[in-house]
Amino acid sequence: MSARRILLVDDSDNDIELTLSALATCGFSNPIDVVHDGSEALDFLHCRGAWAGREAQNPALVMLDLKMPKVDGLEVLRQIRADENLNTIPVVVLTSSREQSDLVRSYKLGVNAYVVKPVDFKQFVEAVHKLGMFWMVFNEPPP
Repeated sequence: MSARRILLVDDSDNDIELTLSALATCGFSNPIDVVHDGSEALDFLHCRGAWAGREAQNPALVMLDLKMPKVDGLEVLRQIRADENLNTIPVVVLTSSREQSDLVRSYKLGVNAYVVKPVDFKQFVEAVHKLGMFWMVFNEPPP
């Protein structure tokens, strides 16, 4: 069985680097695919556009930022939950947004977890470690 893949969706190169560094610091060796906006995330998930040649296997986890260009994270989440081929993928919102409306909309759209990115790197590493441990080690994914 191949390693369980993670899809990281974030438009900030700094946040991508921090997340990848935090996952590496915690010892996670899962393959991570990175996309930089919601439109690219949907292309990845539907194996189209630049991702047309990828193996059509859903990621074990989507780590999704909300505030992105082209298609925002809430719309990506809405489309994932509306698609019978994608709707069982665990989605964790990993965002800087503390807006209550984003939190409520995310849960109404079916997010599995909502995590506000800590500003402190040590706290960020700890948050990513806990996320990774739960979703990639303890959680039993859908087939």
